[in-house]
Amino acid sequence: MDQKRRVCVIGAGTAGLCALKNSLEAGLDAVAYERGSQIGGTWIFSEEMPKDDYDEVHSSMYEGLRTNLPKEVMGYPDYSYPEDIPDSFITSQQVLDFLRSYADHFKLRPHIKLQHEVIRVRPRLDDWEVYVWDHSTNTCDPVYFDFVYVCNGHYTEPDLPDIPGMELFGGKTMHSHLYRKADKFTDEKVLIIGAGPSGMDITNHVRVAAKHVFLSHHLPTTPNTAFMGNVTQKPDVQRFTKEGAVFTDGSSESFDHVMFCTGYKYTFPCLSTDVGIQVIDNFVQPLWKHCININHPTMAFVGLPFNVIPTHIFDMQVRFTLKFFTGQREFPPREEMLAELELEIGERWGCGVHNRKKAHQMGERQFVYYNELARIAGIENIKPVIHKLMKDCGKKYIFELDTYRSNRYTIVDDENFLKNGRAGA
Repeated sequence: MDQKRRVCVIGAGTAGLCALKNSLEAGLDAVAYERGSQIGGTWIFSEEMPKDDYDEVHSSMYEGLRTNLPKEVMGYPDYSYPEDIPDSFITSQQVLDFLRSYADHFKLRPHIKLQHEVIRVRPRLDDWEVYVWDHSTNTCDPVYFDFVYVCNGHYTEPDLPDIPGMELFGGKTMHSHLYRKADKFTDEKVLIIGAGPSGMDITNHVRVAAKHVFLSHHLPTTPNTAFMGNVTQKPDVQRFTKEGAVFTDGSSESFDHVMFCTGYKYTFPCLSTDVGIQVIDNFVQPLWKHCININHPTMAFVGLPFNVIPTHIFDMQVRFTLKFFTGQREFPPREEMLAELELEIGERWGCGVHNRKKAHQMGERQFVYYNELARIAGIENIKPVIHKLMKDCGKKYIFELDTYRSNRYTIVDDENFLKNGRAGA
């Protein structure tokens, strides 16, 4: 009898756990390596700060954070949040509890090695050499696998814009990655750069303690900050000065702190160069269908697309790739995968999006993507009710930040949901 094929999963957060669970269910011998001391990835709240310039902090959670998506869309397709939680928008601790219960329910813990950091992954002729550093014994050994799932998360390495005069500014600067509590800004003037979900949410937290908050952004539509009182919206920063900044409309302001809510870089420090993957401006290439390494198709990346339904897309990418890893489907020839990638990039660039940082952005495209994965691999698609619910709560953080988290959703069946007890769209 053939020996079981071996799968290495890097990380035991939301993506890594479902890669592990689905691999085991597919009859593969799978292990997940997690460098931290517990499972849950980005959802673990920690007040730990970097010890030096080279130290990394892995948590981005802050006090008072509630999810910006309802728990009804944040579960896995085959494992939902418990119905005894009345709120739809929940705390990071409740998400963490859910991920732990998922691991327990599917008996994943025996297959997870905590405090084990993957420090190098290298392709060999017909398998992968994975060097694993065991932090508890301070030893490092090679382990060999047939398949690799890269699920190392994307909220560790801040992406900071290069704005002229930054070195002149005399106040304090930080990235939202290290924001934990609003009281740090008591009675101070703060500039927050970026009005994505976290920029908007952190502005709403910080304004309670701060004297004044300036929110600098280039959103095409003006977010609703009227209810915040001491918040002034500004365009992009043109340059920094010793006391503050000059903005692109010619106005200037002075402030004590700058917080960058400007997103993160995709980094894969453990992948050797011969893995054949490049990251240029967050465009990870060459990948087939945003997940398969075209140069070495026994490696898959889970969770690169954004503006998506996170947990569901992770699960779908894993189920898609497993059809190929288990031999139920055959990969197209390399040339064909590259041609498909070229075609998609051509389409994206053709829509006027020449920004490489948006190479994995989905938004409206996500539904085409899910349909494609389902069709090619013959796997179950995301249920229509999840799409409908996502559409109902999209962009709410821009216009209804003060109220949208009080909405309560209930999934009725695969097609329908209730919102605050009434039938949804």
